[in-house]
Amino acid sequence: MEQVSLAGLDVSRIGLGCMGMSAFYTGKGNDAQSVRTIERALELGVTFFDTAEVYGPFTNEELLGRALSGRRDDVVIASKFGLMTHRDGPAHRHIDGHPDNLAVAVEGSLRRLGVEHIDLYYQHRMDPGVPIEDTVGALADLVQAGKIRHIGLSEAAPATIRRAHAVHPVTAVQSEYSLWTRDPEAEVLPLLRTLGIGFVPYSPLGRGFLTGAITSPEDFDDDDFRKDNPRFQGENFTKNLRIVDEVTAVAAEVGATTAQVALAWVLAQGCDIAAIPGTKQVSRVEENAAADAVRLSPEQLSRLSAIQPPSGERYADMTPIGR
Repeated sequence: MEQVSLAGLDVSRIGLGCMGMSAFYTGKGNDAQSVRTIERALELGVTFFDTAEVYGPFTNEELLGRALSGRRDDVVIASKFGLMTHRDGPAHRHIDGHPDNLAVAVEGSLRRLGVEHIDLYYQHRMDPGVPIEDTVGALADLVQAGKIRHIGLSEAAPATIRRAHAVHPVTAVQSEYSLWTRDPEAEVLPLLRTLGIGFVPYSPLGRGFLTGAITSPEDFDDDDFRKDNPRFQGENFTKNLRIVDEVTAVAAEVGATTAQVALAWVLAQGCDIAAIPGTKQVSRVEENAAADAVRLSPEQLSRLSAIQPPSGERYADMTPIGR
């Protein structure tokens, strides 16, 4: 597996997003299956694993910690705080970037992961009630204390990224990015390259849509958050199938799957990008890892880049909580 550098943090350019093993997508997680998927990812050269305290909540970090036990020196572990508060009694979902909350959150994540430090620790969503300088200042203290190695931000606006980076170097910004969602291209990606910050696209397969495996809104169980996502509903769903058709046409030319071409397009957007497609299935992690070898021609990249944006908003309420 090819490696890339996120501002000095070396990772496999295809990582593994672990959220769906414990939260938000169809059905309850199967821990044994998920552990096997993580183990298979390691065998294939994947070294970059992404989780968060809110996934479960808490159970995804525990799962990843068990799966990676004994392999700590072989992997880069990323986790996130900030979508749960620990300051008002029992922990519950609420955006909280206060340093006091961070101090509790990181200890919980370290315990659940079974590690002495977290390689890349993101603020999951920005707290409008807490200056980013205060939050990043507290993160910088954790770097100094050796509890985290690198600081990240998730779904942050350009001005916030600039202010954060002025307090302490930010290693990576994580945002949704794919042929399904290209919002970061306008301002975020150019800024990251100016500042020397790495980029980690989550949902690089458009929440599974770009695999071609989703053919109807009825494919989702009632507990799958995509069932209420505007892009997966009614007329929007039908219109958005044209995106998959275009990707599938290119896949036929290069002898790859639709998912592999969608991933290859993301990876071709820069050598400072490490994508984290999520899955809990061994077959899917094998398919995704094989995208590392897919090379698209300039003409194919142009054709894919010319695909029109999908119909429908990213979220029903435009408040991105899960992935």
